[in-house]
Amino acid sequence: MAESIDIRELNARIEQESSFVVNLTTGMNQVIVGQKHLIDSLLISFISNGHVLLEGVPGLAKTLAIKTLSQLVDAKYSRIQFTPDILPADVIGTMIYSQKDENFHVKKGPVFANFVLADEINRAPAKVQSALLEAMQERQVTIGDSTFALPHPFLVLATQNPIEQEGTYQLPEAQMDRFMLKVVIDYPTMEEEKLIMRENLSGSLPEVRPVTTADEIIRIRALVNEVYLDEKIEQYIADIVFATRYPERYQLADLKSLITYGGSPRASINLAKAARAYAFLRRRGYVVPEDVRAVAHDVLRHRIGLSYEAEANNVSNEEIVSQIINKVEVP
Repeated sequence: MAESIDIRELNARIEQESSFVVNLTTGMNQVIVGQKHLIDSLLISFISNGHVLLEGVPGLAKTLAIKTLSQLVDAKYSRIQFTPDILPADVIGTMIYSQKDENFHVKKGPVFANFVLADEINRAPAKVQSALLEAMQERQVTIGDSTFALPHPFLVLATQNPIEQEGTYQLPEAQMDRFMLKVVIDYPTMEEEKLIMRENLSGSLPEVRPVTTADEIIRIRALVNEVYLDEKIEQYIADIVFATRYPERYQLADLKSLITYGGSPRASINLAKAARAYAFLRRRGYVVPEDVRAVAHDVLRHRIGLSYEAEANNVSNEEIVSQIINKVEVP
């Protein structure tokens, strides 16, 4: 009974804080036409302290969505355009020699911001990816002999174009695993396309002003962490992730030959975090199985390795995740 009272009280607090979500969503919708899934995914990563990778063909407002979200928050934003000739120093910074005092000084790079847009991240070579990896995982950067903590909050919002192969590098599995979500963006509908065309031709894109602060985000994240996750939901999340590793245990023996490796423990952690954030966006103080199912594709699609057999049969990660969430017993 005490537990139900706590959840009721938590629901009331989340309902009170719903203006935070409304303000951000309204601000995004002023600039971005449609793309509800994209906006939801950005907000989930935002309030769960997780990095997000957006994949889609050029022109689908990936960069615009990230830029708009950063403008809605009174915090430091930087954009890094990745190219094949970029160096780690261009991202994290370097040591500069000063003739005036005959000493080396640290010049911090663009990664020292609250929100870092890593545009076309798959164009960066291995050395740059490894430098970014430390920033994403440890929330710190090493320049010379010194280690510097990154600002709080710190979020990498990356984009990549799936159709270009020229001058691109496949992201290493270790780095892909650091992204909480990988969101695949599709084309807008016919009506949305006409509205996009109309707004751009009229030149009337609205000016976006900050509606929240970095401190407010940190406070909201603490509230999201309080969203109730029942033991049955924990078991459900663990079952889904284990089914990516041992599909034969879940009557999915057909998938065994299609998967080379399944989700790591980060998959379970991020699935739980994303489900909590999704429940918060729906103004609920507890997670239900539908929340887990809603975020499962974005959390798992980049964490499952496909075998040659899967690729030969044109089986995608999407299909494997769909089969798993349709088969694993819902609590």
